[in-house]
Amino acid sequence: MLVAGVDVGSTCTKAALLDENKRVRGFSLVDTGANVVRAAERAFHAVVKEAGVEGWDISFTVGTGYGRYRVPFGDLQVTEISCHAKGACFLFPRTRTILDMGGQDTKAIRVSDDAEVKDFSMNDKCAAGTGRFLSAAAQVLGLQLEELGAVAGESKKPLKITNVCTVFVEQEIMMHLAKGCLVEDVLAGVHQAIAGRSMALLRRVGLEEEITFTGGVAR
Repeated sequence: MLVAGVDVGSTCTKAALLDENKRVRGFSLVDTGANVVRAAERAFHAVVKEAGVEGWDISFTVGTGYGRYRVPFGDLQVTEISCHAKGACFLFPRTRTILDMGGQDTKAIRVSDDAEVKDFSMNDKCAAGTGRFLSAAAQVLGLQLEELGAVAGESKKPLKITNVCTVFVEQEIMMHLAKGCLVEDVLAGVHQAIAGRSMALLRRVGLEEEITFTGGVAR
């Protein structure tokens, strides 16, 4: 028996296949783009191909993410918050707190011993402190997303970034660059701003160890 999960996120759509022994048989990731239905279909076809099976071999499909109700072949729709709780605790059984940083939102989730959601909180200001926030910073700084961590790690004096709005942070970054500030110091400040907002969310739900970091930004 094979079970599929399709997570339609704001930026990327993911699909995974599990067999009856709960082993991952395949995984795929595609850009969501403007057509959510098409993204779900592409992710599903890609994971089926990777696993070397056929679509009719899939016994059950779960849709999750913000576009879960647009998965035309989904048998069940489950919120991404519940899916994060189940998945994190399955992979890391000692998980009690989850920080999920995606393309357009950040979530802090506190879970019980049996992977049930006890509390959760989401960012409340546009895309502040999310993947989109980092993408905006990378574009202004002329960097690739994959370079951000290494460049920020070179900073000796991180700057304080006061804006958490994606639109206004671009202006603040350009202002610092115009003053001659180092790129690594600006970027380290951006990372610290994101970390500060993430910690506020974690404290809101009640921080318990272990903490599992998920979402695209976790990469």
